[in-house]
Amino acid sequence: MTSRAVAPGKLWAISDLHIGYEENRALVERMHPGSGDDWLLVAGDVAETVADVRWALGTLADRFRRVVWVPGNHELWTHPKDPVALRGVARYEHLVEMCRELGVTTPEDPYPVWEGAGGPAVVAPLFLLYDYSFLPPGCATKAEGLEYAHGTGIVCSDEYLLHPDPYPSREAWCRARVAETGRRLAEIPADLPVIPVNHYPLHRHPTDVLWYPEFAMWCGTSLTADWHRRFRVDTMVYGHLHIPRTTWHEGVRFEEVSVGYPREWRKRSGPPGRLRPILPTTATATATATATATATAAESAAAKSASAPVAPSGPEATR
Repeated sequence: MTSRAVAPGKLWAISDLHIGYEENRALVERMHPGSGDDWLLVAGDVAETVADVRWALGTLADRFRRVVWVPGNHELWTHPKDPVALRGVARYEHLVEMCRELGVTTPEDPYPVWEGAGGPAVVAPLFLLYDYSFLPPGCATKAEGLEYAHGTGIVCSDEYLLHPDPYPSREAWCRARVAETGRRLAEIPADLPVIPVNHYPLHRHPTDVLWYPEFAMWCGTSLTADWHRRFRVDTMVYGHLHIPRTTWHEGVRFEEVSVGYPREWRKRSGPPGRLRPILPTTATATATATATATATAAESAAAKSASAPVAPSGPEATR
């Protein structure tokens, strides 16, 4: 674990930049810190191609004191439009090495300690995937869940593009990541709060607003259901759902920080691409985020699930 003293700045977060859309690339071009001491947490789904991920993270790393990145499902896709045809673990490791070249912190690096305003707190970038345990009502197994999802036409494009090699399945890869990550989190000193950053929520409750509950199968794992208590979480930062909002579960703050697709953010009030404040925590920021959630949750959930056809059709086939 590393620690670096910095002057009071702010800890910001964003996710699901999806810069394959020119409108979203323009949002990244306009993102700047408020001070030279600000950090930025990027909770996955930057883009589908390695070149686009490099551009976005490199641009942000040149501006913020520290950028922390975790992979989303889109970065892990072996997409036909990406000349980098690596699959599974090899693709992830390639992205990690690229981030190290850029000076971007990844889940494979020592967890940094935020010592600015609202700190100290350990920032823990996580890569956990999912294991199909967020099953639809009435389904008891992955096979039943997938059969139901195929029947409704709501199937994540990961089924076609996110390969687990050399693991036999995505859920096997998930279990391995959860075991190793849990070991690392347990080593964090007990006097420090933790801010985990993961593409998926650590608890299922944020998926309750999805209009199509079958999509929750691709949104996390029940293996982390108690991590917000077990590891002294201050704020859990995640994306993937394209439903930016603040929720609270058992006294712990969960922040969904996604930008989403242009067709989604055009419907929301306020300027698109706003960075979400994580630390220091302010009553105004929390109240604003909660009010925004009330207005956008159902609308965003419908758009999310409706954009997940059975066969992939480009970057907006799924979250």
